[in-house]
Amino acid sequence: MVLGHRRHSLTSNRSSIDSTRGDEVTKEDETVVDADQGNMLTHIISSLRPGADLSRVTLPTFILEPRSMLERITNFMAHPETLLPMPQIEDPIQRFVAVTKFYLSGWHIKPPGVKKPLNPILGEIFTGYWDYPDGTRGYYISEQTSHHPPKSSYFFMAPEHHIRIDGTLKPRSKFLGNSAASMMEGIAVMRFLDTGERFFITQPNMYARGILFGKMKYELGDHSYIRCPETGMEADIEFKTKGWVGGTYNAIGGFISDKNGKHLFELSGLWNEEMWIKDLTTGKKQLLFDASHAKPSYPKARPLEEQDERESQKLWHVVTDAVKRKDQDTATNDKARIEDRQREEAAKRNSDGVDWHPQLFRRVQGGPGGSEEGEEDLDWIINAKIDGKTPEEQVKQILGIAAILPGQAPPNRRFSIPSRSEHNDPSAAGNQTIQQSYLVNNNTKPEVSQTELDLPQQKQQTSSDLIDLSDPAPDEGMGVNANNPKDDPRLPVEKPNSTPENSNSGKKSQDEFSESMPPSRLLNFVDGEPGEGKALKRVDSETEEEERFHDAHS
Repeated sequence: MVLGHRRHSLTSNRSSIDSTRGDEVTKEDETVVDADQGNMLTHIISSLRPGADLSRVTLPTFILEPRSMLERITNFMAHPETLLPMPQIEDPIQRFVAVTKFYLSGWHIKPPGVKKPLNPILGEIFTGYWDYPDGTRGYYISEQTSHHPPKSSYFFMAPEHHIRIDGTLKPRSKFLGNSAASMMEGIAVMRFLDTGERFFITQPNMYARGILFGKMKYELGDHSYIRCPETGMEADIEFKTKGWVGGTYNAIGGFISDKNGKHLFELSGLWNEEMWIKDLTTGKKQLLFDASHAKPSYPKARPLEEQDERESQKLWHVVTDAVKRKDQDTATNDKARIEDRQREEAAKRNSDGVDWHPQLFRRVQGGPGGSEEGEEDLDWIINAKIDGKTPEEQVKQILGIAAILPGQAPPNRRFSIPSRSEHNDPSAAGNQTIQQSYLVNNNTKPEVSQTELDLPQQKQQTSSDLIDLSDPAPDEGMGVNANNPKDDPRLPVEKPNSTPENSNSGKKSQDEFSESMPPSRLLNFVDGEPGEGKALKRVDSETEEEERFHDAHS
């Protein structure tokens, strides 16, 4: 069965909305800019045409949210009262309803007005944790795995509650005239480890209205989907933008259907206030979630003095502090400094013929027969196997990936020398399959292993240019494999004399460079084989542009 798709227009049917606020614009969703700020925005976008990519446009800091996109993603886990009970629900239909409730509970969390989170730089990392009332914890690890196009990959797990979430967010910004849109591509895969169920989730698009004239207004728009391949159930949720005539802001509507496409429940309400669910079999309607009275639970993070220079809060500390104080000059200058460093790093990698690889994530092993078949739209997944038989063992494995808790020393990791880009290395032209990988203090080829290391207590400084090439990958490459117990991670990295850093060409050494810079679909289940025409399509409400996603099979 192919997921349903219907075009979204500015005059969307709002019959499912029983209570609206007419044309009222809530104060918390609008931003009023002064004359100077308005002139600045006009100057920046005056040369753009509708449909232009905004990812390379430097926006003024007065519209920035004082945190990185990697940290903003944690909004989805900010209501443990909706998150933790889900796997305990015995009825699979009610369990799916609970997943829908959890998904809808995070959209109201945002700063006042129209604010955009900071674009993470390549290799930026954010980790955090939640202390739950029952004494358990949830753990979060994220990394910016690509810069152009931007990709923010993340991992969350609550071991005692058997919940795991993997996701990659791929925002694509577009200029639409008097509006700017962030097309939120990418998916999240929520797993209930005790039932074996997976829930594939997409996001609505985000719109900033009135950027040239009028009041700036934030809206969510278009369709998002939740799909469970194991049960065949799906939720089609429409975030409705306000039309020119009639309608309201922040409205949602949609249906939850069974594997045969029969509508079981109807969704309605406002994503920033009350949301309702109606059982279409009994006709009973009840409150699903009240965002207006909900209190978010934000993640905790290690103190700044314990964080690495590449971790979000420490990296952007000067910028975020200046944004909070409305010191636009300081925020602009330090933001430019960080972005200039990123460009210098990219130029050095290009000149040295080195491909960048994430530290904590690896490419998804998708495709027919792959261990992660059907999850290709994740692109990247945490580079560790969390397979402990008990929650305690799983916690130990999670803490072995990255430092998350206060006082925790960064795990010792095994690194190897980065590869030379084949397009820059003539010696690689005759052999596309050879990749040399040097182990720590050992020039033998590594044995690939997913075995988890114990959480080490000794801190080791590393550079983002030190990567694991035991599993070669093109372009952005694979994540670091820190899980081979046969290697001694405490030994220093020795680079061969043939590398540019050790040559006598007069270039800056790798150590000097490291000191000068910080180290570094909704998947659609169908009956039968995936093929052209069966992919899920999502339509941009402004441009009617269709986007395709791959098919996933249980």
